Amino acid sequence: MNNLTTDLKLLHEATLNNLKSSKASNTLRAYRSDFKDFASFCVKHGLNSLPTEPKIVSLYLTHLSKNSKISTLRRRLVSISMIHKLKGHYLDTKHPIIVENLMGIRRVKGSIQKGKKPLLINHLKLVINVIDEQKIETIKKLRDKSIILIGFGGGFRRTELVSIDYEDLEFVYEGLKITIKKSKTDQFGEGMIKGLPYFANEIYCPITNLKQWLEISKIKSGPIFRKFSKGLSLTDKRLTDQTVVLLMKKYLKLAGIDNKNFAGHSLRSGFATVAAESGADERSIMAMTGHKTTQMVRRYIKEANIFKNNALNKVKL
Repeated sequence: MNNLTTDLKLLHEATLNNLKSSKASNTLRAYRSDFKDFASFCVKHGLNSLPTEPKIVSLYLTHLSKNSKISTLRRRLVSISMIHKLKGHYLDTKHPIIVENLMGIRRVKGSIQKGKKPLLINHLKLVINVIDEQKIETIKKLRDKSIILIGFGGGFRRTELVSIDYEDLEFVYEGLKITIKKSKTDQFGEGMIKGLPYFANEIYCPITNLKQWLEISKIKSGPIFRKFSKGLSLTDKRLTDQTVVLLMKKYLKLAGIDNKNFAGHSLRSGFATVAAESGADERSIMAMTGHKTTQMVRRYIKEANIFKNNALNKVKL
């Protein structure tokens, strides 16, 4: 009997680990952060957060709707549901009191989403130029330029960008192949390869800058984008994805650009928008960005063509 109990306990622990491993660590962190806000709401009003009931969730969504977007409400709902599942509780998120409430909120607020600004070609050039103008060591300039140019040129998510290792790179005659071992939409690690061709202008070429960075840093294995110590000595520690955001915002500000509406996603959305403006079709954009559905890519294409295919261009005044 004791052996059976021990075996079941081990199976239970292994199952919990499998459930946790089914989601990326960043995703789990976001679930916990969202649920923490819900739990605070429940404590404040004397309500149960775990397990909870649809009526309480609906009240919370109404509370959030005063200052939050519809997309935020939906994300919080998913987080509350997932935490319940991970803790072994059932929550009916399809209950009419939740579904109908969300529909009502959507009608009142509207559902248009205003995303972060994409980093377009003019922004990209200004950022690279301003990095070159800084009175800092060449090694730091090359690292920062490489991060931004590779991030833009490959349409990378910031987590993918900082996860690149030297072993993931293959320089070929046409340009550079980068193996992405795992990404947000590839939780099982099937991987994908992104191909970056050389740019005609070497100043803004991701591959040229990356080669110079690898040469000066003498990196031959492990993370390619690393932290500097206070004395500007290169460490073996991988940069965090938040560093990408901070670097971009810093240089946008130095370039005289309002950085408030830019984020880490701006590199990825910038690539997709610029590619769409240049006439790339959605399939080739998705092949680079790794998008699994056309919804977001079509949004980039639509925004990119807002003036190009504008009916007002046909009007002569």
